[in-house]
Amino acid sequence: MSEKEMIKISVEEFERLQDYMSSTEKDSETYKKMKRRYIALKVILTASGVNLTELDYIKE
Repeated sequence: MSEKEMIKISVEEFERLQDYMSSTEKDSETYKKMKRRYIALKVILTASGVNLTELDYIKE
């Protein structure tokens, strides 16, 4: 998989995950699990040089 493909997949997953997080109670176990993945995706995207300013609307 090329770097561009990896970034594209990560951006798509990040967007989807934020949609799920926004419709879930913040104190739920499900939200806590999603938040771990959210943080991991933020690290991956930031390390890949993606500017998250426009993409990240959860901002945690």
